[in-house]
Amino acid sequence: MSIKLADIEIGQSHKPFIIAEMSGNHNQSLERALQIVEAAARSGAHALKIQTYTANTMTLDLDQGEFFISDDKSLWQGTSLYKLYQQAHTPWEWHKPIFDRCRELGMIGFSTPFDSTSVDFLETLDVPCYKIASFENIDLPLIRKVAATGKPMIVSTGMASVAELDDTVRAARAAGCNDIVLLKCTSSYPATPKNTNIRTIPHLRELFGCEVGLSDHTMGTGVAVASVALGASVIEKHFTLCRADGGVDSAFSLEPAEMAALVVETERAWQALGEISYGVTDAEKKSLQFRRSIYIARDVVAGEVLTSENLRCVRPGLGLPPKYYETLLGRKVNRDVKMGTPMSWDLLG
Repeated sequence: MSIKLADIEIGQSHKPFIIAEMSGNHNQSLERALQIVEAAARSGAHALKIQTYTANTMTLDLDQGEFFISDDKSLWQGTSLYKLYQQAHTPWEWHKPIFDRCRELGMIGFSTPFDSTSVDFLETLDVPCYKIASFENIDLPLIRKVAATGKPMIVSTGMASVAELDDTVRAARAAGCNDIVLLKCTSSYPATPKNTNIRTIPHLRELFGCEVGLSDHTMGTGVAVASVALGASVIEKHFTLCRADGGVDSAFSLEPAEMAALVVETERAWQALGEISYGVTDAEKKSLQFRRSIYIARDVVAGEVLTSENLRCVRPGLGLPPKYYETLLGRKVNRDVKMGTPMSWDLLG
C-alpha cells in the first residue's frame, strides 16, 4: 500500500515523508516565512505546510468566557482566541509566494484549510494535497469538501474516538478521496511522550486500511524516530528558525539543525526495520573470522592428551566451534602440533 504526493511515493516501502509545519512561526513577516521555507528545504524536509484561515473564520471577536484563554498551563494564556488567531494566521496573499518558493526548492507546499472558503482559495493555487487538523477531524462538511477535490488528505487524529474517525474516513471515501493518511496526534502543546501513545499507529493502519504517521507535538525527535518502528510513513513537526525568536508555536517547534537530524534519523530507523532475519548476513561474513574457536594453545607432541593448558577457546574463528571444547578434553593428538594451530578433527588420534 502506498500513495503519491506530487512525485513522492509514501508508504512503508519508502523512506519517511517529513513535513515541516510553519504554522504561525512566521511572526507576521513574509520575509521570515520565506526564510523558514528555505531553512526547511536545507534541512531535507520533503514538504512545508501552512494553515489557511482568518481570525473571523475561526471564532468570534470576544475577550471573555470561553473565548478567553485563562488556563495557566497554556502557552497562550492571557489572550483571546480571536487575537491568537490574528497573530498566528498566514495572510492569504502570502500563500502563493510561499508555495512558489517551495516548488523552486523542490519541496511540496500545502496547507490546512479550516473552512470551505479556504478550500476554494487553495484550489486556485493548485495545491497537491490537503491536511485536516485534529480540531476539524469531526467537521464532516469540511471533510467532504476537501475529499471532493480528489486530492490526497492527511488527517490528524487528536481527540477523535474510533467512531469519530470511522465517520471521517467513510465521509472522505464516499466523497471521492481514496488516498488518506491518518496521523496519530496528541492535541496538547507541547505534548508529553507519556501522552503520545504511538502504539496506536499500527492499529490505525489495520483498522482503517490506509497509510499512517505521526503529527508530533513533543519536544525533540525521539518520539518521531520511534514512530517509524511502528510503521509511521509520514511525520509532521512544527518548525521555526529559532525558538528564542518567539511566536505562537515556537516553544515546541524544531530548529533547522534538529529538523535535519530528524530527516536523517527517521530514514535510518526506516532502513533498520528490514525483515525477520537470523544467521549471517552478507555484510557480516567477513566478521565470522573473529568469532572464538578452539586452538592449540601450547606446542604438543604426538600422543599428548589435550587439556585446558594446551587447548583454548580464543579468537579468531578458524578452529572447531567452542561447543566441542569439552568433547576434545582428554583426547590425544596424532602428531606434533604447534601452538596457534586451529583445532580440527583430523588432529586426533
